[in-house]
Amino acid sequence: MRDIQLAIKRMIDLAACSAILIVGFPIFLVTAILVKITSTGPIFFIQSRVGKNQKVYKMIKFRTMTGTPEEGATCWTSVDGARITLIGNYLRDYGIDELPQVINVICGDMSIVGPRPPLPVQVENYTPEQRKVFFMRPGVLSLAAIEGRRTISIHERIALHVKYVENWSLMLDFRIIWRCLFVVLCRKNAMEVFIDDKTRMEK
Repeated sequence: MRDIQLAIKRMIDLAACSAILIVGFPIFLVTAILVKITSTGPIFFIQSRVGKNQKVYKMIKFRTMTGTPEEGATCWTSVDGARITLIGNYLRDYGIDELPQVINVICGDMSIVGPRPPLPVQVENYTPEQRKVFFMRPGVLSLAAIEGRRTISIHERIALHVKYVENWSLMLDFRIIWRCLFVVLCRKNAMEVFIDDKTRMEK
């Protein structure tokens, strides 16, 4: 049953991301133009990340900081106010900087929902328990990424990713997608959503 659900998850990923590329093309185009004309540097930020089965791949995002960040940077989601571009905060707040990752999803390196992919240098310090996150494709959407990227520790974030993998189901993915949209639009606390969902599952 899990294998069937994983196959359905992959089909949903392909269909949804293909639709996003087509329907969202104007957003991609406008964002690319704004990134280019408001700061110096490339339109996209491409960085090595670790995905399923610890495979290293290149993750794509719209650039939100000036210049070209170092490939080996170890910070997760730090915000350097002096380097954020004119539209950088806006792109981050509404998740627009993550849109190019639909290409990663179509290529099979990522999924719409999953644990957020770490940098190779971060994986060196992972415990066997934390390495469970590599049992599934990393995701564009994640409760830990939306809620925890600025408010909780790295270990708490990884713990949320592990819990996601251990309790995964298609229904959980649908809940996360809905709640992530709700968080972006309404600024609701995503951690409360996670706790609510976990409580329902445990019951």
